[in-house]
Amino acid sequence: MPTSPTPTPPELDAVAGRVRNRLSAVLDLETKRWRAVDANLAQPLSSITRLVLSGGKRLRPAFCYWAYVGTGGDPDDTLVIDVGAAFELLHAFALMHDDVMDGSLTRRGLTTIHTEFAGLHREAGWRGEPRRFGEGVAILAGDLAAVLADRLLQGAPPAAWELWHELKLEVDVGQYLDLLGTVRGSTDLATAQRIARYKSGKYTVERPLQLGATLHARTSPTLHRSLAALTAYGRPVGEAFQLRDDLLGVFGDAFHVGKPVGDDLREGKPTPLVAIATERCTGSDRTLLARIGQPDLSIEEVAKLQALLDHCGARDAIELRIKQCTEEAIAALASADLASEAGEALAVLASFVADRDR
Repeated sequence: MPTSPTPTPPELDAVAGRVRNRLSAVLDLETKRWRAVDANLAQPLSSITRLVLSGGKRLRPAFCYWAYVGTGGDPDDTLVIDVGAAFELLHAFALMHDDVMDGSLTRRGLTTIHTEFAGLHREAGWRGEPRRFGEGVAILAGDLAAVLADRLLQGAPPAAWELWHELKLEVDVGQYLDLLGTVRGSTDLATAQRIARYKSGKYTVERPLQLGATLHARTSPTLHRSLAALTAYGRPVGEAFQLRDDLLGVFGDAFHVGKPVGDDLREGKPTPLVAIATERCTGSDRTLLARIGQPDLSIEEVAKLQALLDHCGARDAIELRIKQCTEEAIAALASADLASEAGEALAVLASFVADRDR
């Protein structure tokens, strides 16, 4: 039996419910709107809704919200909830495209969209190749989620829009570097760290914080100082987030993670975990590590790789770095000119990101 997941802190739950309600309302409206045009359009929108509302930690909206409140924003302002919902839709866009690129079968414990629609094609006996149809639908569904995300930012000031465009560029750049590193079998630590920062760390923590602070219509020297402190906090938390993700992808509980553990090893993701192991291992251990990236990697080989990554010290090295990142982030909050409630919330979220099991 799987163990109970780490409970989410109130600082996360306070934002998650409001964002979820906003997402539900937006997607329900779009589904009704397009179903009226053509009944066939309801199914992809329903699939997007299922993915967006099926889970997720709502970390990006929470970081955005507490940065906004911490720099003087009204906790009841609907704009910051709209922006939080936009982050979730943008994340859904990234997940749908990522699942196509990785050939993933499940996401959050559910069938991925490209797999769902390939199955629909196969069952209906339509023309053409089921795989291509499923992947095409998933790409279009991801694009639709990204457009809906942009629309939710309509009330944001120009400075926030600039950050929004920048973070979308960073996600694409990071994804390309990840694809390239995977096919090349890259085990370079600096490359793995760069990919982790641009593909995930920046857009999960650093950019949401900055965007939350820039939702204010006016800037001030105090706001600029807070923005610098939020960045100093966000970078190590973003790194800790991705490093924990890497560990969960290899050692996590599949029930909580929502996808088969070991898939990251089969896909050959260029992670700091694997880069450190490669630096430390020799001989037959290097031969086993060379199996990473092979789609036919057996359950037994996954278990052997888990043991190797453990006993060579790579896992401990990543755990130590996560601890260091968390301490660095919490220390940065001491110089941030934030409302006390927000500073306390961000400290809690840093620890949650570092210690989570999903």
